[in-house]
Amino acid sequence: MKILEERNITAYRLSKETGISLSLPSKWKEKPSSKVSSEILVAIADYLDCSVDYLLGRTENPNLNK
Repeated sequence: MKILEERNITAYRLSKETGISLSLPSKWKEKPSSKVSSEILVAIADYLDCSVDYLLGRTENPNLNK
């Protein structure tokens, strides 16, 4: 995920601090259309302090609709 790179956050750190699977960020990067539960999206958005719409690529503004 682009936002992880921008904030110097590793997939490992994201996994450890949110409880999501370590493989999820890699899987999502390889196949952005992969299905991810709303609970996981909200957990990632909360951790990264951005909107779910930003994670889904629906906006370029990470803070829109937060």
